[in-house]
Amino acid sequence: MRWLAVLFVVMLTACSTKLGKDGRTDTTVAPKYLLKSEVDRIADTNRAEVVNGLLLIADKLYKRNPKEWKKSGAVSREAAVERLRQRQYRSWPEFNGQREGAVASLAFTEAYAGDRVMALVFGLLTMADAAFEHKEEFYILDSLNEMKLYNSARNMEVAVWKLGHDRNGAGELFLLSNELDPANRNLSFEREFGRVMGLLDFMAQIVADRNGRGLSRLTHSVVSTIFLPVSFLK
Repeated sequence: MRWLAVLFVVMLTACSTKLGKDGRTDTTVAPKYLLKSEVDRIADTNRAEVVNGLLLIADKLYKRNPKEWKKSGAVSREAAVERLRQRQYRSWPEFNGQREGAVASLAFTEAYAGDRVMALVFGLLTMADAAFEHKEEFYILDSLNEMKLYNSARNMEVAVWKLGHDRNGAGELFLLSNELDPANRNLSFEREFGRVMGLLDFMAQIVADRNGRGLSRLTHSVVSTIFLPVSFLK
C-alpha cells in the first residue's frame, strides 16, 4: 500500500490538466516523464523527501541550539538551513573537502569549535547525496545501489543514538534534541529521523527488487558510534 501511495503521488506530478475555452479538460504528460520508469519517479520523490526531512531536522536542531548557527557566521537560522540546501553549489572550506561520516562525527567531537548542527546535517545530507548517486532526477538508464541506501538509513540510527548519548567532558549533550521530561515530552526529532530512515529503507528494497538481488539486512547495533561508508560502496 505504501508503494502504491508513492506511485500515485508521482503520477500526479507527471500529469497536468488544463481547462479549455470550451469547458473541456485536457490532460497532458510532461515529455521528460516519458523517459522515466515508475521506479525513477519514486526515486525522485523519495530523494526530495529525504532531503527535506534532513533540512527540517536541521531547523529543529537550530531552534533548540541557537548558538550553533551563529558559529557559522550565518545571519539567521533560516540562512544556515538554506546554506545546507545549497550544499552542492557551494564550497565548504571549514570541512577541508571532507564529507559524510567524517564531517557528521565532528558534531560529537569535543575539540570541534564550529557549528555542530551544520556538521551533523551536512554529513547526513552528503551521505544521502551519495546514496542517490549525486542526482536530483532519475531516468531509465540511471541505476542506484541498494546497500548505499541501506547504509544511509543505518547512519540515521547512529545519528539518533549519538544525539541522545554523546556528551562533552562536562557531561552535557553536544546537541539538544528530544525532550524526555514527562511534563514537556518532545520526540519530534526521533519521529522525523524515523521517517527519513523509512524512506531510505523503502527505496533500498525497491532498488534491490529491481536489481534482482535480495537485500541483506546485516545485524547492526543501534548503539554503534561509527557511521557506515556510503560513497565507497560499489
